[in-house]
Amino acid sequence: MSLTLDEARAVSARVCAHAARIGAQVTVAIVDDGGHLQVLDRMDGASPLSARVAPVKASSVALFHRDGRELMSFQQAWPAQFAQIDQIAGTPIMAGAGSRLIRRGDAVAGAIAVSGASPDQDDACAEAGLGSLSPSVPA
Repeated sequence: MSLTLDEARAVSARVCAHAARIGAQVTVAIVDDGGHLQVLDRMDGASPLSARVAPVKASSVALFHRDGRELMSFQQAWPAQFAQIDQIAGTPIMAGAGSRLIRRGDAVAGAIAVSGASPDQDDACAEAGLGSLSPSVPA
């Protein structure tokens, strides 16, 4: 079962609050289990490009059922194959920090991606967003 819209909005709000506390301006994208966009929030001052990067990172994580760091490892290990995956998938694929799966038990419920700050800040913001979910949606 995918995230509800209320859950997705709560995750995004928590990400934006955390980013503001650490002085980062980010875009956060939340997608459902099929990689379809539910919420896209671009903070004031966030890079315009981040509004395009975050949804691609989130949908990539959801489609692969792998966190962004795992996708980056896959990309480094098999660059030729990774370079062709977006042609097969019919949608852009991007590996990057700040992108994580959202799970309900063993099932993928969606994904989150944060873009616009440093990789470590993007990761910290994504983690803060996951912390807003109820125990019934373990990260």
